[in-house]
Amino acid sequence: MAFELPNLPYAYDALEPHIDARTMEIHHTKHHNGYTTKLNGAIAGTALEEQSITDILKELDMSNTAVRNNGGGFYNHSLFWSIMSPNGGGAPGGDLAAALDDAFGSFESFKDKFSGAAGTRFGSGWAWLCVHPGGRLEICSTPNQDNPIMPSTGCGGFPILGIDVWEHAYYLHYQNRRPDYINAFFNVINWDKVSELYSENK
Repeated sequence: MAFELPNLPYAYDALEPHIDARTMEIHHTKHHNGYTTKLNGAIAGTALEEQSITDILKELDMSNTAVRNNGGGFYNHSLFWSIMSPNGGGAPGGDLAAALDDAFGSFESFKDKFSGAAGTRFGSGWAWLCVHPGGRLEICSTPNQDNPIMPSTGCGGFPILGIDVWEHAYYLHYQNRRPDYINAFFNVINWDKVSELYSENK
């Protein structure tokens, strides 16, 4: 069972001016497509071919760098596209809003902490909002294409929101201004999708 590059749920230019069309097109058709192709090559002829990407990452041998890097890249980007929307931004409501307040004191405090995790991740990587069984939320970050589903990454729980802070995610438009990109990201977060993931995995 080969993995397939997912279609974006919106046009490449739909997130402008916050994320530009050229970056989205390159990010999706080159970077994400590359991870997908290389993941399929890395698992070809092995038992991993029959597993879901989540199961592959949960039981991952972290020394298997081909599956670690490309499986992470495939999963992370698939999540990333789904939690953005041209109608995004604002703040969540309902159970997720209450959980954010409980974990971080306020939505604004959450934004500060999440932005800090993304802004201080050295080099390439991701910042995450994760939910633990019972609904507790945690912010963490991982290097490269690692994610909280993998063993021993220093993150716990299940990722429901992630921001890509590899330079290819923002450099064409923001150059070295990563904080500006992180700030813009909050204008495109699809909180309905994040809330759905929270409810499914708490």
